[in-house]
Amino acid sequence: MADDRAPRQPRRADARDNRERIVRAARAAFAEQGPHASLNRIAAAAGVGAGTLYRHFPSEQALLVEIIRDDVDALCATGRALADQPDTADALRHWLHAVARHATAMRGLVATHMAAVSRPGTDATLAACHDAIRATGAALLDRARQRGAAPTTVDIGDLLTLANALAWASEQAPDDPGLLDRLLGIALAGLDV
Repeated sequence: MADDRAPRQPRRADARDNRERIVRAARAAFAEQGPHASLNRIAAAAGVGAGTLYRHFPSEQALLVEIIRDDVDALCATGRALADQPDTADALRHWLHAVARHATAMRGLVATHMAAVSRPGTDATLAACHDAIRATGAALLDRARQRGAAPTTVDIGDLLTLANALAWASEQAPDDPGLLDRLLGIALAGLDV
């Protein structure tokens, strides 16, 4: 995913430190509490005031983008690498597993925000993350279709929704670490993907 952030003036060391502490605290809070994490508690855990948090990240979505940007880039790079795999159906299945694992990050927070990117008020950078994932998946799906390995009736949006839904379902059973892989196997076998 291209980094479309505007060039910035160099930050003061204390501002950089505050930003890094906020990101670390947010990553921990989101991993533990998912969408129930409080931005005020994140600020407190980072040792900064709420104003400092909002100066760096004006919304929860902006903070989430900062945390997941590298993960989205890695997910898209995985998709590009899989595009060279001879078994196009297997490449698509492998990538959808990676998407589902990504969707489980931060206890459903990522999946919740990605599902809402078409709503008004969505952070443009978060929407760009979603678009990058969608474009990567569409390329893999198109390649599989060209080789007759995926039905023409399947849409990448549907596959991403399915991966997110199965990721959510697997999070509801934390004592069953193999559930996500089993559910994906069943769903994708039924789709001939």
